[in-house]
Amino acid sequence: MEPKGKLDVTNAAQFRSQVNTAIAAKAQYLIVDLADVNFMDSSGLGALVAALKAVRASGSELVVCSLSEQVQMLFDLTSMSKIFKVYRSRRDFAEKEGIVL
Repeated sequence: MEPKGKLDVTNAAQFRSQVNTAIAAKAQYLIVDLADVNFMDSSGLGALVAALKAVRASGSELVVCSLSEQVQMLFDLTSMSKIFKVYRSRRDFAEKEGIVL
């Protein structure tokens, strides 16, 4: 998944819908690439946490990668880096987990 622009109250529901579609596809990993997200508020963060819970409940794993400076700051301030598996890039994820993308 590659959300773009803002991940906030205006599009959090759309993001959750995309997550539900990915869960239905039964992928082992859901990679959320945040490279093009330049703003995230508490609603966006809440959507990510809800996605993490839903993905885990389905037996899959959610990872995030390519955090912009603003999103990285939000993750640091809220300690979300301790809850989410965060990678510098998709390639970094693939190399560390031994997965072919």
